[in-house]
Amino acid sequence: MLRKRYLTPGGAPLILLVCHLITALDVPLDPKVLEGLQQPPTLTHQSPKDYIVDPRENIVIHCEAKGKPTPSFSWTRNGTHFDIEKDARVTMKPNSGTLLIDITGGKVEAYEGVYQCTARNEHGTAISNNIVIRQSRSPLWSKERVDPILIQEGNSLILECRPPVGLPPPIIFWMDNYFQRLTQSERVSQGLNGDLYFSNVRTEDTRNDYICYARFNHTQTIQQKQPISVKVLSMDAINETIAAFLNDTEFYSDSPAGERRPTFMIPKGRTSNKLVLRGHVLKLECIAEGLPTPEIHWRKESGELPNKRTFHENFQKTLKIIDVTEADAGLYRCIAQNSLGSVHHIINVTVMASPYWITEPKNLVLAPKETGVLICRANGSPGPSITWLMNGIPIENSPKDLSRKVDGDSIIFSDVQTGSSAVYQCNVSNEFGYLLANAFLNVLAEPPRILTPTNQMYQVIMNNRALLDCASFGSPIPKINWFKDDQTSILDGDPYVIHDNGTLEIHVAQKDNNGKYTCIAMNDLGKAENRVQLEVKDPTRIIKQPEYRVVQVAGKVIFECKVKHDPTFTPTIMWLKNNEELPDDERFIVGEDSLTIGEVTEIDEGTYTCIANTSLDKDSASAELTVVDRPDPSTDLELTDERERSIHLTWTPGFDHNSIIQKYIVEYEDGLHEPGVWHYLTEVPGTKTNAHLKLSPHVLYSFRVVSVNEVGRSQPSYPSRQYQTAPAAPDENPSKVEGAGNEPDNLVITWETLTGIQSNGPGLQYKVHWRQKDVDDDWTSVTVANVSKYIVSGTQTFVPYEIKVQALNDLGIAPEPSTVVGYSGEDLPMAAPGNVRVRVENSTLAEVQWEPVSPKSVRGHQKGYKIYYWKERSVFKRSRRHVEKKILTFSGDKTHGKLPGLEPFSLYKLNVRVFNGKGEGPPSPDEQFETPEGVPSAPAFLKILNPMLDSLTLEWGAPSHRNGLLTGYTLKYQPINNTHELGPLVKIIIPANETNWTLKNLNYSTRYKFYFHAQTSKGPGNIITEEAVTIMDEAMASRQVDIATQGWFIGLMCAIALLILVLLIFCFVKRNKGGKYPVKEKEDAHPDPEIQPMKDDDGTFGEYSDTEDHKPLKGSRTPSNGTVKKEDSDDSLVDYGEGGDGQFNEDGSFIGQYSGKKEKETAEGNESSEAPSPVNAMNSFV
Repeated sequence: MLRKRYLTPGGAPLILLVCHLITALDVPLDPKVLEGLQQPPTLTHQSPKDYIVDPRENIVIHCEAKGKPTPSFSWTRNGTHFDIEKDARVTMKPNSGTLLIDITGGKVEAYEGVYQCTARNEHGTAISNNIVIRQSRSPLWSKERVDPILIQEGNSLILECRPPVGLPPPIIFWMDNYFQRLTQSERVSQGLNGDLYFSNVRTEDTRNDYICYARFNHTQTIQQKQPISVKVLSMDAINETIAAFLNDTEFYSDSPAGERRPTFMIPKGRTSNKLVLRGHVLKLECIAEGLPTPEIHWRKESGELPNKRTFHENFQKTLKIIDVTEADAGLYRCIAQNSLGSVHHIINVTVMASPYWITEPKNLVLAPKETGVLICRANGSPGPSITWLMNGIPIENSPKDLSRKVDGDSIIFSDVQTGSSAVYQCNVSNEFGYLLANAFLNVLAEPPRILTPTNQMYQVIMNNRALLDCASFGSPIPKINWFKDDQTSILDGDPYVIHDNGTLEIHVAQKDNNGKYTCIAMNDLGKAENRVQLEVKDPTRIIKQPEYRVVQVAGKVIFECKVKHDPTFTPTIMWLKNNEELPDDERFIVGEDSLTIGEVTEIDEGTYTCIANTSLDKDSASAELTVVDRPDPSTDLELTDERERSIHLTWTPGFDHNSIIQKYIVEYEDGLHEPGVWHYLTEVPGTKTNAHLKLSPHVLYSFRVVSVNEVGRSQPSYPSRQYQTAPAAPDENPSKVEGAGNEPDNLVITWETLTGIQSNGPGLQYKVHWRQKDVDDDWTSVTVANVSKYIVSGTQTFVPYEIKVQALNDLGIAPEPSTVVGYSGEDLPMAAPGNVRVRVENSTLAEVQWEPVSPKSVRGHQKGYKIYYWKERSVFKRSRRHVEKKILTFSGDKTHGKLPGLEPFSLYKLNVRVFNGKGEGPPSPDEQFETPEGVPSAPAFLKILNPMLDSLTLEWGAPSHRNGLLTGYTLKYQPINNTHELGPLVKIIIPANETNWTLKNLNYSTRYKFYFHAQTSKGPGNIITEEAVTIMDEAMASRQVDIATQGWFIGLMCAIALLILVLLIFCFVKRNKGGKYPVKEKEDAHPDPEIQPMKDDDGTFGEYSDTEDHKPLKGSRTPSNGTVKKEDSDDSLVDYGEGGDGQFNEDGSFIGQYSGKKEKETAEGNESSEAPSPVNAMNSFV
């Protein structure tokens, strides 16, 4: 199988199949490798194929090459040997083939020609491209007479440029005498050939300085054509001027120019052809004339225009496609269109290609007897031809070599021998250009060498890629294997990948990848090895990043930056502002994990970045700081468009300090009426900087502007100049006119006076009019000064009046005012509501109904009715009590209402009164009603007294609100076991006259829950509950204590302990018999008595343990004497009734067992290391 071997810059050889070629690699440049290592020449730098030189500068033709031995250089010129030693102006740089040609005092033309460089050593010869040297040229414009142009308006026009031919071609542009570029548009534009095209001319196109310039970039010169004069005439002017210009002026068009369809000025005809080379830029141009000015559109007939490579230039007149490919060939249509019609032109684009590489030949390094191939594959249009050379000589003329076979675009080498080294050239050419590539064959025999330093330490961040280098060199190419630590297996497969250059890659490095790695390189001539070490580190991460901040000027801001990192690293924390160091300012305080900026100013704005650096990695986080402040005051207030009742105000806004101005408030000062006082006038959005202000007469105005943003209001601007309006009659009348008497025989008329700015002129007064409503009377009026009240006396009680108040001043009266209705003074109502009735709905609610009083007797504005009601006494109590009257108000003319919140089984009285603005009328006769019985409230209290072994006494207080006649009490109770489950419920009915009750035949040491309520004939009242515990039998407690001294019990405990010991010994022997066991199993086999409770020895059994929580609860275990101290328990009978410690101190252990779940759990989850009490053990059996 054919193999191809290349060397990396680091020296690692690669073996490639012919069908899988990759970029060729050179012999490594490591001095230790290069020492004594032979290599044919390789060109490293050469001048471009087409080299245009500036005649003012010396010529430098580059040719650089490397090889071992160092190559020697020679040149040919125009196909013959160029002897540089015979030309004093030509020198060659030392250790280089670069030519330096000094043209001082000489001519560049003498050195124009085709140059080629040759670099050779004993192993081969490399040649350069043909380098064509040409001198740049910028010829002058040929002298010519440019006649003035006289043209009729509307016609088309072409101003020809025709620049001189230069090398390279010049850049064309049009300017005037003042070196200002001429304005171009859809109507006037420059073509690709440099001419200036007018689709139609206008009179403004008249000028005498249309100048075409040619800029030659290579020589940095600009050439200018003679100015062209153009005069555009309308039809009226043609008759006057044609005679004057007829002798020496070229006249365009002999008929009037009207509107017309488009026609193409360029290109001509209906179709044209365009050739472009692959990879070049395609430019298609269509310029049309017509009136109106035509618009140009482009489309491709056989497909879409390439989206990302297509550009429209010169006002759509030029279609530009960059990086042309074969797919861009085809028909392109340009369309010129105006309102009168359209015309189109087809351009047939052909894409050809100079040769381009598909596979460029690469240097080939082989060991003796190996096989390889050089491939030279290219494409072009038309298809290129391929020619092979060896050491610069056509291969057919080279010495025969049986190990070499030329096969079209490939040379196959087989069983190569030392001495077969040479440089091969591949020349690919067609009519549009050529490609020349050098590639050497170097036959080497070298044992492996590892180029990577020994014992190198690699550190990598966890979850990143780890690359362990093993750069090597050898011929044949060494095979690379990797081993980890003391393992003998080759590392290959997930997560390891060995690259062709010998590098070991770990895709995602983890902590278990730490260790020592060995790389071994082997070929037929020997082997070499190297060891490296890998350490995987935790990543550096910013876990608390700085956040965007907006702060006001003079405020304080804190950016946080908390970092998590590998413990072996000490990261450095650095803060940057706008990617630069922080300012040297004491206001910037860098803490361990924060940056604080105090007394913030506007210059502190920017992006702040926290960077956490270690030797391996870094992390960064940025946040923006925006400093805001109130806006600066507006400036340049200007008044314009001055009128009697309006004016226009404009201003220049101040700086917004990074907070958008939301609005502008316009204020004014009235220098006549309130000097020094500023009033709000209007406001405008922050997007406007002007306001049209409505004004009032007889005001000396000054204006100022206040800007508002989110931070606050700016300082007011400086006031504008003053502007005074002329006086006028009032525009408006007083507002809030009202009439209401404060006595039964008067009418008080009030209004809100006009302000100074509303007065519109001097001498403000008010004319007050009134007359009785619905009576055919004339208006009575009086003129008063600038006051806000007038009193009309001698009126009837509560009579409606029509009222109006009109403003007037020295210049006239205000418009006719509107009429309002007022009433003269009110008096107290004279009548009481009649036919008051009460309907009791339930024990707490009653409805009251009444007949309304007549409106006339109300003598005022009827506000509503009031119900006065009070409780006389309870029905079952005949004694009276202190009467507390309550009032319910019903607005308007309602004739019924409900009384809520009544007490059941009570006697009530009530009356009803009407009221107006003056006060209440007389009450109606008192009405009496009773509320029915209701259910009672809960008993006042429930106490548990004298708890005994099998009995206890309950005492209670009667309900505070009986709400009827009590028919008795109901008592329900039930026992509660140690798991808080409820037992059967017992019910007892107790007479109403009882206040205590004794329960007998109860279970000893049992908790009971009691439910107690009173009842009337309407049903049971609210329930009160309580819990209590009966006490324990002293004899039983004594027996439990005595059992610990019984011989049978002691013997039983000893037998159980002995049995457990035998089982533990058996388990220990069993587990150790098989060899190693986990430490945990050994601990289980040898429990520590200081740690594990002795469940078998303390007399308790598994089925009695608390299944809810096996951990000991708060509180100590029961002492061995069977008593419970107060400080040893968190619970007692005191929590469940009226009893105290003194009643239950005979047997605390009983209380501890039955006083609730907490005591039960304390006994079962005992943590103490003392021996368990026999009393507790016995209690667990009860």
